[in-house]
Amino acid sequence: MKTDPAAPASPRRQFLRRSSAAGVGALAASLSPGQASAQGTGPAATDPALLPPNIPPWTRTQGGGFITPPYGLPSRHEARVVRVLPNPVPTFPTGSRTPLQHLHGIITPNGLMFERHHAGVPDIPPDAHRLMVHGLVERPLMFSMEDLVRFPSVSRIHFLECSGNSAAELVRPTGKTAQEIHGLVSCCEWTGVLLSTVLQEAGIKPEGKWLLAEGADGAAMTRSIPMTKALDDAILVYGQNGEALRPEQGYPLRLFLPGFEGNMSIKWLRRLKVGTEPWHTREETSAYTDLMPDGSALQFTFHMEAKSVITFPSGGQQLRRQGFYEISGLAWSGRGRVSRVEVTVDGGRTWQNAQLQEPVLSKALTRFRLPWQWQGAPALIASRTIDEKGNLQPSMAEVLKARGAASLYHNNAIQYWKIDADGSVHNVRA
Repeated sequence: MKTDPAAPASPRRQFLRRSSAAGVGALAASLSPGQASAQGTGPAATDPALLPPNIPPWTRTQGGGFITPPYGLPSRHEARVVRVLPNPVPTFPTGSRTPLQHLHGIITPNGLMFERHHAGVPDIPPDAHRLMVHGLVERPLMFSMEDLVRFPSVSRIHFLECSGNSAAELVRPTGKTAQEIHGLVSCCEWTGVLLSTVLQEAGIKPEGKWLLAEGADGAAMTRSIPMTKALDDAILVYGQNGEALRPEQGYPLRLFLPGFEGNMSIKWLRRLKVGTEPWHTREETSAYTDLMPDGSALQFTFHMEAKSVITFPSGGQQLRRQGFYEISGLAWSGRGRVSRVEVTVDGGRTWQNAQLQEPVLSKALTRFRLPWQWQGAPALIASRTIDEKGNLQPSMAEVLKARGAASLYHNNAIQYWKIDADGSVHNVRA
């Protein structure tokens, strides 16, 4: 039976139409301004032909096939989510930064993990790579990669942070986004063999208190490692997030020291020498020491301290409507688990506890969240974290008082973001 479009609708059909319209209205009302604006602002979000109840073109055609490409890649619509160099690019760029503000959860994809290298990335065939263990050991040993992967393996989730992360902010606010300012930190699942297992195989002599780790890159990057750390939780890593290490992360083998400054987790690891004291190499005398206001320098400041940053809303982002938003960010500490994260939305006058999203792991990034109603007025927001040892993330004033602005390393000061009345977000110093 055909229905005349011009004929009056039946009472039942009129009821269904009213109910449908009411349902759509209720759904729109239930969506907060923040949620509504999150649907996007590009052509696809504003073209009525692409919105329900219309049928968009991608539902009427066959999609792409399998393994195109063989190694999976992100959607082309996520092309902006990439690593970047500092802005402006220095004369000798040394590290790319992770796009913290675009990430979800706590795991950094391999293709977005920050990179820091001193002489470029070597191309090392795994079957030609060797690890030598010598010095004050009972049995000097040489391991191939095949030898190392035969040892019992472990997989652990930890952050890695460059000791120079956020360094430029000590002088004045310089970076625009969370990535530009704090992007020299990432968090991955690391797979390998405990260093203690390999050292036990070699047999450490009683007087062996330090370990020299050397990389196979053109810089022959070397650092002195306390034996207490080597025997605690250090890992000889060959896997990252379920696959082999990426070349820029040390393929085929790197040392990983959870919670310690990133330069000590030597990449392309080729040599471990056991000795009685630290070696005081170039990388721990002319570099990676903390110059103090009185002209002295701190050496062997291994741990990365309690730190956090709000990633939404953060610098370079835009709040398009008033109403509900979820403040979200990342917290971490090289001393252990994050115990608490506090957030201020009034420039530090008051602080409230944020929710910690599981899992909360030792020496790993921890995601925190806090519901917030933005009323359209200017706001000054920030986060601070407290770790399980009671270490509280300091203000910038406290960092400068204790360390001065000449040090290039270990800036864990509170990061403030200013939200203007138009919803734009900027990096500021409170």
